[in-house]
Amino acid sequence: MALWTGRIPFKLAVAGSCAIILFGCMCRGPWLSRLQLRWVVAAFAMSMAGDYFLSSRNGHAHYFEAGIAAFFAAHLGFLRYALAHGRTNTGALAAMLFVFVPYFVLGLSPAIESRTLWSAVLLYLLVSCIGLAAALGLKQPRPVKWLYVAGIALIVFSDTLISFGEFLHYRRFNFLILPTYYAAHLAITASILARPELRCIFTGPTDDNAPAS
Repeated sequence: MALWTGRIPFKLAVAGSCAIILFGCMCRGPWLSRLQLRWVVAAFAMSMAGDYFLSSRNGHAHYFEAGIAAFFAAHLGFLRYALAHGRTNTGALAAMLFVFVPYFVLGLSPAIESRTLWSAVLLYLLVSCIGLAAALGLKQPRPVKWLYVAGIALIVFSDTLISFGEFLHYRRFNFLILPTYYAAHLAITASILARPELRCIFTGPTDDNAPAS
């Protein structure tokens, strides 16, 4: 329903459902996992706030900036979770900055008139790059890691398409924005549910000790 209607409750339901699922894991999972999962639950909550601001911004002068701020906070939550299980992949971070900083300077910056919005977009771009690099540095079993990488990468991809439309007025790929954004939340949730110590909540004890990559 989120893809076929413009109604805000349906848009919020995707991230909200993922947050509820992970909150259930927090209540039943190991103590350390509960501490780590709170960052992802908070990130989903901030994603819902961002969805609300961007979906309701018509007639509200600063809702776009508020939406960016909420999604920035969501990225911080995802980043904090990733760093609890690994470290930033510096090579990947350098490669992404090599691509996205020139894109911002040469493409987006000339199209942004507001200094506040300019700063918000720049900070959001930087935290997105750091978040994806941290996902690539995750020390978890392969299915867990690559589902999480896919989730963060889909967010970055969706946000890049938004920037094409909002600032460069290139909207040919707008139809991909919401599917990739919703798929990102599902991939992140699937990654966490696939963790061996949490999977046993639903399937019973497991001896899966797959090596991290």
